[in-house]
Amino acid sequence: MKELELKYGCNPNQKPARVYMESGDLPITVVNGRPGYINLLDALNGWQLVKELKEATGLPAATSFKHVSPAGAAVGLPLSDTLKQIYFTDNVELTPLACAYARARGADRMSSFGDFISLSDECDEATALLIKKEVSDGIIAPGYSEKALEILKAKKNGNYCVIQIDPNYVPADLERKQVFGVTFEQGHNFLKIDEQSALSNIVTKNKNLSEDDKRNLVISLIVLKYTQSNSVCFVKDGQAIGIGAGQQSRVHCTRLAGQKADNWWLRQSPKVLGLQFVDGIKRADRDNTIDVYIGEEYMDVLAEGKWQNFFKVKPEVFTREEKAEWIAKNTNVAVGSDAFFPFGDNIERARKSGVTCVVQPGGSVRDDLVIKAADDYNMVMAFNGIRLFHH
Repeated sequence: MKELELKYGCNPNQKPARVYMESGDLPITVVNGRPGYINLLDALNGWQLVKELKEATGLPAATSFKHVSPAGAAVGLPLSDTLKQIYFTDNVELTPLACAYARARGADRMSSFGDFISLSDECDEATALLIKKEVSDGIIAPGYSEKALEILKAKKNGNYCVIQIDPNYVPADLERKQVFGVTFEQGHNFLKIDEQSALSNIVTKNKNLSEDDKRNLVISLIVLKYTQSNSVCFVKDGQAIGIGAGQQSRVHCTRLAGQKADNWWLRQSPKVLGLQFVDGIKRADRDNTIDVYIGEEYMDVLAEGKWQNFFKVKPEVFTREEKAEWIAKNTNVAVGSDAFFPFGDNIERARKSGVTCVVQPGGSVRDDLVIKAADDYNMVMAFNGIRLFHH
C-alpha cells in the first residue's frame, strides 16, 4: 500500500490529509482502528527510538509518546516491588517487554495519559494486559501475539489503533517536509549512538563510570535524538525518569526534567506508598491526586476540606523539608543534553536530583566553568561532540 488517507491533519480544519510513499509501499499496516496525523508522527518517531534502544542495549524497549516527544522510555529490566506498586502492574506476570512498557508509562503517568506506544518487540499478552488498563490512543510494534491482538482490539470499543511496522524497513537517505509551502530537505539522521561514540571523551577529574552509568547515558542520548529540542533527559536504572522537551532555555529543560525526576522519586516515598484512596477512584484521578499531594497544592485541598473526595483517611502533609530529605536519597542518576550546557547552573540543578554522571556535546565558550561545576560535585562528564536537535 502506497497511501493511507487520514481523517484530518494536526487539527480538524486541516483537510485533506494523508501519508504516502513516493516510491515503494508504506512500511506500516493498520491492523485495527484509524490512526491520525499526530498518531503517526508519534508512532514513527517512537518506533525509531525503541529500535535504537534495543540495538544499543540488547534489551526489549518501549516508549510512551505524546505530541511528538517521549513522556517516558525504558528497556526491559526487572521491576522492584516498589516500582510494581507505583506503576500499578497489579497481578500481571511481567515479561521483559512488559517491564519496559511499565517503566516507560510509569515515569510520568500524567504526561502519558492518552499516549501512543511503541514497542521494539512483538507485543505479548502481558504487555497487552498492562496497556488494556491505560488511557492510550494506539500502539506500533513489529508484531502481535494472537492473545495480545485480541486484548488490544477490544480497547476503545474496538477502535484502538494498532499498527504493525516492518522491522527491516530502512528510510531513504534524504528526507523532506514542507513548511508554508517551502520544501526542506536534509539527510536522515542515521547517527549510531553507542558507548564508544558517546563516552570516550571524559573531561572531568572523576572518570569512573559503572556499566549501569554507561547504559543510562547511552539511553539518555537515544531518547534525546527523538525528543523535540531543546531537550534534557534524566535516566536511572534503564529508564527515563524525567524529560524536559521543547524549551527555549536549556536550564528550563533541566529544571523541567529534574522536577519530573523528583516527582518520580517522591512517588516511591513511604508517605505516598501509604496513601489510602477512596474505593472506585479512576486511574487518572488517582495519578492526578498523587501529583497534587507531592506538590504545593495539597495545602489548598486541606484548607478547602476536599481531601475526602480522594482519600479514605486524611493524609499527613508532606512538608517541604520531608520532600527535600527524601529527594536527597536519590543517586546514580545520569543526565544527557541534546546540545552543550552553556552555564554551570544546569549542573547545579541536575545535582539536586541525584545526578552523578553527565553526557553532552561540549563546545560552549564556558566549558571550563561547566567542567569545574561537575568537578565540584565529583561528577563524571563526557563530551560526545554531537548535537542531537530534533524538529
